[in-house]
Amino acid sequence: MNATQDTENPVFIILKQKTTFAPRWNKTLTQILRFGLAGGLSTTLDLLVLNLLLWLRPTTNPWITILYTILAYGAGSINTFLCNKYWTFQRKQRTTWKELGRFATTILTGLSWNLVLIWLASMIPHPFIKDQVLWTNAAKLVAIASAALISFLGMRLWVFVRPATQKDTPMHNNYDTTTHTNQHSAHSLDQDAYPVERRYVGEEPTKPITQHGLSIVLPAYNEEQVIASTIQDVLTTVSKWKIDFEIIVVNDGSSDQTATIVSQIGNFVPQVRLVNHSSNRGYGAALMSGFAAASKDLTFFMDSDGQFLIEDLRRFFTYIDAYDAVIGYRIVRRDHWMRKLNAWGWNQLVSLALGVSVHDLDCAFKLLHTDFLQQYTLETGSAMVNAELLYKLKLAGGTYKEMGVRHLPRRAGQATGANPKVILRAFRDLLTYTAKWRREEQQYRNLRNNKNMQAHSIP
Repeated sequence: MNATQDTENPVFIILKQKTTFAPRWNKTLTQILRFGLAGGLSTTLDLLVLNLLLWLRPTTNPWITILYTILAYGAGSINTFLCNKYWTFQRKQRTTWKELGRFATTILTGLSWNLVLIWLASMIPHPFIKDQVLWTNAAKLVAIASAALISFLGMRLWVFVRPATQKDTPMHNNYDTTTHTNQHSAHSLDQDAYPVERRYVGEEPTKPITQHGLSIVLPAYNEEQVIASTIQDVLTTVSKWKIDFEIIVVNDGSSDQTATIVSQIGNFVPQVRLVNHSSNRGYGAALMSGFAAASKDLTFFMDSDGQFLIEDLRRFFTYIDAYDAVIGYRIVRRDHWMRKLNAWGWNQLVSLALGVSVHDLDCAFKLLHTDFLQQYTLETGSAMVNAELLYKLKLAGGTYKEMGVRHLPRRAGQATGANPKVILRAFRDLLTYTAKWRREEQQYRNLRNNKNMQAHSIP
């Protein structure tokens, strides 16, 4: 793509538009509120652990009591570290010993300052407050507030800081689509990490790679920083395949400019369609709306955050006529270890509850036949949608093939999969729908057995 084409490309034009970001004070206020909630949760956990130990192993030995206090304080500190890193300040980089050391230093500094103020309060005359108990409590409140301020500033400015390459910066006005494409090419050449067929890289077919039409569903929630570049990647790649396709972006009640950006692209590019949710209904609901809107023979869905490469889809067409679905799994998952651990645990639970066992259950890179998706209507609007999809495919006697795909670090925006509300809703749906579907399976078996008995009883 030459420079002239770049400047005429409507997606490139939209990428160059200035994006409006929330004021930094708003972000700081959010961090302060989350820091306070994390502190309250850690204090509660500290007390719970202490009282649990005293209940399980009652003691009057002061040394054992001190040991219990240390263990309880340690549990609260671990919770403080995890909550503030992944929720308050949202730092996704790998935890290092340096980071742990800085965290411990900050905590100890705040604790020491707390003790110093209490000691000073007991030593300094207090003419304005005559009551010693009242004076001590007032000093304690000042000490707690100042220690909390020290901890907050220390964690924000020293402990949980991003590397220079990961600083929050607005989207550049001179976004370079050529550089972006070259970065993807570099990933495709990494054969050790991504054992895919290199002959696809940069090769344009002379005829359509499939006779099927393709609907591409991209669920999006607050992805204004990446949605245009994701659509650009999809358009650039899929257009080379010489197939009939459409791109359906489902805006799931975004509070940013995601819907506006997609709508502007759709005004220039007829293949791009916007399905809009007036409020946030969840990942599963976004996929369901996309599936309902699909008009082509095949439907493919992928996250719109730029962590997948659309060119990996090309290999899937080789198998889609032999299978009911071709599903991807991340060869090397570019997420934090905590998210990987959560995913492993979720996979085990779904396998036990629904009998669905795959390499990477929630990998958002799947190709299916549209008639199946529209015949077997999905029910869960939550993050459990992938589990339901594969469960109903299994129940219908469908077949699938698993294929490895590449996974990249998130370029911008925030992931919502680790949101406690999302996780709790997925667990709730797993319990609710597992019970419901088992009842339905039992009713179906009973009905089938009754029909068989009636058939055999007819003379």
